[in-house]
Amino acid sequence: MMTETAATIDPKEAAHFGAMAAEWWDPAGSSAMLHKLNPVRLRYIRTAIDRHWPGREQAFRPLTGKRALDVGCGAGLLAEPLARLGATVTGLDAAPENIAAAAAHARGQHLAIDYRATPVEDMAEDGFDLVTSMEVIEHVADPAAFVAALAAKLAPDGLMILSTPNRTALSRFAMITIGESVGGIPKGTHDWHKFITPDELTVLLEGAGLDVIDSSGLSFAPARGFTLSANTAINYLLTARHR
Repeated sequence: MMTETAATIDPKEAAHFGAMAAEWWDPAGSSAMLHKLNPVRLRYIRTAIDRHWPGREQAFRPLTGKRALDVGCGAGLLAEPLARLGATVTGLDAAPENIAAAAAHARGQHLAIDYRATPVEDMAEDGFDLVTSMEVIEHVADPAAFVAALAAKLAPDGLMILSTPNRTALSRFAMITIGESVGGIPKGTHDWHKFITPDELTVLLEGAGLDVIDSSGLSFAPARGFTLSANTAINYLLTARHR
C-alpha cells in the first residue's frame, strides 16, 4: 500500500507508510486492516485468474509460468501469496523501509521475490501477465499518470487488478471517522478527497487503453468481517485488460 511512480509519488505518503515497515507483518499492528482485507482480495484475484486462464482451477499454483508485478507492495502481504500461486513476482514500493522488510520476510519464507524501491515508470521491463496495485491509487498525486504507468507494464493478454476506497459519505465514516480512531488504521493514512469512484477509475483505465471486465465491492460487517459484495460504497476492486 504505497505510491510508486516518480511523477506521482507524494513524499509524505512514502514517509507515512515507511514508518510502519517494522509492524507490517504484525496482524495486530498498524497494518491490521490490510491483514483483514488480504484474504478477500486474494479470493477475488484467484477467481479472476481462473476465469482469464482457465483449465487450472484446481491447481495450487495456477500462475506457474506467469510474471506478476505488485506495485505499492508494502512489505509483501500480496506479493508472497502471488509467489505461492506460482508466479515470478516483482514487488515495487516507494519506501525503502518497506522493501527491506519485504525482502527479509520473503527470505524467512524461502520465497524468491524481486523487491525494488523503484518507481514503476523507471522499470525497463514490461510484459507482466498480472499487474496488481492494492489500496495505492488513493495515495498518489497524479492518478492518471499512475494508471498509465501500470498499463505500460501489462502484457497484451494480461490482467490488471486494482482496489481502492470509494469516495462516499460511508467510506469517510468507515475508514476515517471510525477506522482512524478506533478501527486500527493509523491517523493520517487517508485523505477522503483523494478517494476515487469506480466511474472515475474506469475513465482512467480506459484512457490508458484498458477495458474494465469485472468489478466487486468490498463490504464490512462486524460479525463476518470483509466480504465481496455488490456494494461498492466503502471499497471496491476492478479487473481490466488491454482492448
